[in-house]
Formats: sequence, structure tokens, C-alpha cells
Amino acid sequence: MPSQARQLWDISPPVHAGSPVFPGDTPYQQQWSARIAPGCPVNVSALTLSPHVGAHADAPLHYDPSGQAIGALDLSPYLGLCRVIHAIACGPLIEWRHLAHAAADLPPRVLVRTYQRAPEHWDPGLAAFAPETVERLAALGVRLIGIDTASIDPAASKQLPSHQQIRRLDLRVLENLVLDAVPEGDYELIALPLKLVTADASPVRAVLRALA
Repeated sequence: MPSQARQLWDISPPVHAGSPVFPGDTPYQQQWSARIAPGCPVNVSALTLSPHVGAHADAPLHYDPSGQAIGALDLSPYLGLCRVIHAIACGPLIEWRHLAHAAADLPPRVLVRTYQRAPEHWDPGLAAFAPETVERLAALGVRLIGIDTASIDPAASKQLPSHQQIRRLDLRVLENLVLDAVPEGDYELIALPLKLVTADASPVRAVLRALA
């Protein structure tokens, strides 16, 4: 008997010309280089976008001038057992008290849901990680943290304390996930970045798969 397919949750937002971007960042644009017509058998497009559009993985190069580019990183943190924890409407910072109810025996990857419903427009009041929360997760063996907002730091931050924590602790990060339909619990995460050898981030098609 063939094994039953495991349920998948697509946790990537749609990417299109209206996708929200961090103020000042490059929005998504698509232009057609070729269209199917007499003498042309294919459609071919050209894309312009920031690698931080949609669900994406930050590289150390994003917050460290001597950090690795995304294409140089080990892929293992982006694939494997993870836990989704709800901290909906937690306020400006995700503190440990928002996660403690689901923090026993944490797997190496933790994704945090803060929105009741993911916004379709830029959210200047996005929730972010308190740096102390990042440090505590790392102390428990977490190697990748993810969030359903555009940044693990407050939108107006210039010091980026949580980004600097993940630099110091050598963690990986996913941002702009969509966790609206995902119950709290453990899953298999698949969110591989592209092998962009000089880039500071990469789009990912992030999915969760039910455990067998």
C-alpha cells in the first residue's frame, strides 16, 4: 500500500507588484522580454526585486559587512523539525513570556506567529523579537528563528539588536512568513534559499509538512 501523503501548509506570501516591502527597498517588478507570437515560441520575463520581498532568508552579509552571502550558507538549518508558537497580538516585542507555554523540548527551528491575519500592506508597527528572547532560544539549542513579520527587529530600529544577536550566536532567520492557518505544534520545515553567491538574502518558498 502506498503511504498517505502528508499535509502541507504553504507559509509563503504571494509575490506580485503590490507585495509590501520595507520602506526604501526595491519592490517586485516583472517585464516581458519575449511573448509567444509568430516567430517566438515562449514567454520569457525579467524580474527586478529585493531579495527581502516575500518569505525570505537573511544572510549574515545583511547585518555584518564581513558576513557570508546567502549562497555560501549550509542548507541544513532550513530543512527539518520545527515548532510553530503563537504569540498573537503580543505587542511590539516577542518576550520570553509569550513563548514559554510551548518552549519545552524545543526543536532546532522555531517559527513565531504574531498576526491574527497577515497584512497585505506595509506594517510599521510590526512585532519583532526582543534580543533576550533570541539569546534564550539559542541557549535551548534553536539554530533558526522565523517570524510572520518583515523583520526580527522593530521597523524603526537603527541598531538592529536582534539581528546582532543572531550574528553573535550564528543563528539563521526567516522573515515574512504566513502562519495564519498553522496551528501551534511541530512540523517539518522546508525553506531553502537560492544559491545567490553574492546576495544578502534570498527568497524562499517556505512550506511546513505534517510529521509522519
